[in-house]
Amino acid sequence: MKDLNLRKLVFEELEFQPDINAANIGVTVDNGVVTLSGHVSSYAQKISAERTVKAIKGVRALAGEIEVRLNKGEGTADDTIASRALKIIAWSSDADRDAIKITVRNGRITLEGEVDWQYQKEVMERAVWRLSGVVGVDNLITLRPRVSVADIQQRIEDALKRRAEVDANRIRVIVNGGEVRLEGKVPLLRERQIAQRAAWSVPGVRKVDDYLLIA
Repeated sequence: MKDLNLRKLVFEELEFQPDINAANIGVTVDNGVVTLSGHVSSYAQKISAERTVKAIKGVRALAGEIEVRLNKGEGTADDTIASRALKIIAWSSDADRDAIKITVRNGRITLEGEVDWQYQKEVMERAVWRLSGVVGVDNLITLRPRVSVADIQQRIEDALKRRAEVDANRIRVIVNGGEVRLEGKVPLLRERQIAQRAAWSVPGVRKVDDYLLIA
């Protein structure tokens, strides 16, 4: 797809989404690499815009440079955000909350600590990014190692084979400790994301390096 056509498609899709105010979002495309610039009024809108673009056919990579600029009067004190973050994580996650540390500075939340599963890490991040006054989230939570290297590799390969959207034969899985490296080629950015989620779904995985090419 030509860059000009892809840019038009991205604009149309952003404007179509009801939870995104695309009026102040800029879009540039260079050889299938989309850059989003400008600003939105909430961190939730920023995340939604990036997810929307990643799902568009023809997008090879995304550079998200959108800023979060809260509307006048919508700012919230850091201690209030921290208190709300603790409560919403308690309601939303089944992980050990005592193992998680929350820091808030100028509206930006940092999550630290250890959990057993990747989904627990993701649930906590999703829980806090919609809080009023949040301008960004740094998720530094790590996973506790639990299984052997051979078991991790086998489980990831089996998970890829179960996913109809992905041709597992085109993806090579390399495991070193709890670190996973994905190599090979896939036709769509969405398939890269599916492969990443498959890798993260296996207990013991602490890091996933995605070297999959869009081709």
